[in-house]
Amino acid sequence: MIRDVFVTGGTGYLGQALIDALASRGHRVRALARPGSESKVPSGAGCVTGNALDAGTWAAAVPPADTLVHLVGTPHPSPAKAAEFQKVDLPSIRAAVAAATTARVAHLIYVSVAHPAPIMHAYIAVRSEGEALIAANRLDATILRPWYVLGEGHRWAYALVPFYALARLIPAWRAGAERLGLVTHDQMIRALVAAVESPARGIRIVEVPEIRAGLSGRGAAAAS
Repeated sequence: MIRDVFVTGGTGYLGQALIDALASRGHRVRALARPGSESKVPSGAGCVTGNALDAGTWAAAVPPADTLVHLVGTPHPSPAKAAEFQKVDLPSIRAAVAAATTARVAHLIYVSVAHPAPIMHAYIAVRSEGEALIAANRLDATILRPWYVLGEGHRWAYALVPFYALARLIPAWRAGAERLGLVTHDQMIRALVAAVESPARGIRIVEVPEIRAGLSGRGAAAAS
């Protein structure tokens, strides 16, 4: 089924590749871009100019989308960026939920983060608040929980691959190693496309193993 998809963060690390993938499969895509960044929106999408932190600047442009994919967030998150999570990540998901509710979007897709975890507490807290906001508004949603997405400009974590291999051999560490595992950029794009094409009823949580597998998740049925 061809979907009408509205993407926030369409000029970013995941957004550009996702738009290309969706357009190549025949989906109709529009992307939100801040003023001055319109040229960064891939040619396969229409462009809507607005402020991702203020739903009033773009919510009216969401219809006729049946799917809203929210990808806005602080680039290269780290413990040192706690203030940015409060200034960017949290207001942006609030705006996305408000826009999805106003536009009666059938399916919201949100990239959260794997948790619990021993680090990145401020980031996890903000993303968890985003998840709670989605639930409180009773939106049908797919929530993906990667820990770190390997790809261009995001390669340092390859150094951790031997540690993950060791951790999976130790029973007490195995569950954490799976939950906080690494996923590739291509795996994330495939999982996001699958989420668009197989929308959830209720809230579907997609953890790292399911992202790697291409999407299944728990907690919600897929709509036909």
